[in-house]
Amino acid sequence: MNHIALRIFAPAVLLGASALVSGCAHAHVLQPVAPAGAVSTTETTSNLVQSPPATSGVNVSDEIARACKIDFDNAGTAPKFDFDTSALRPAERSVLEQVAACVTTGPLEGRSLALVGRADPRGEVEYNFLLGESRAGSVESYLTALGVDGSRIATTSRGKLDATGTDEAGWQVDRRVDIDLR
Repeated sequence: MNHIALRIFAPAVLLGASALVSGCAHAHVLQPVAPAGAVSTTETTSNLVQSPPATSGVNVSDEIARACKIDFDNAGTAPKFDFDTSALRPAERSVLEQVAACVTTGPLEGRSLALVGRADPRGEVEYNFLLGESRAGSVESYLTALGVDGSRIATTSRGKLDATGTDEAGWQVDRRVDIDLR
């Protein structure tokens, strides 16, 4: 197992023992967006608001959504991750821009974020951990480009550990990055 996979897999195993985009393993090579930073062993994913049901690529905690008044009403612009990729779609950027504004100059100014990358249940465990980490890294890179201090963002991956989808609609829900306050 290479060093990167060990860095991602080991903390996830510890989290799983104690327990913030597709998961199918193909011959595709993930294009790293930027270093995702240290893997956090702290995960806070309770009280997540999905935007809107069955189509979300980014989940924002209820606390962030309320404080930042983030709008999830338009299914056409709901954030999503496409199959087997960690590339941000234009629709995802709208929600991330609202989160960035909220934590840089808004009601949550100065607060830190936890990003948890996730994948659907298809594919190998190790691949899905890497894909989840890459997705969290994409979100982290976009938020830092919008002015969020990178030292206030922790990323981790749960891969397919918590995936529940059994069809395309369910898998799309699994392909996401959860965003919470830490």
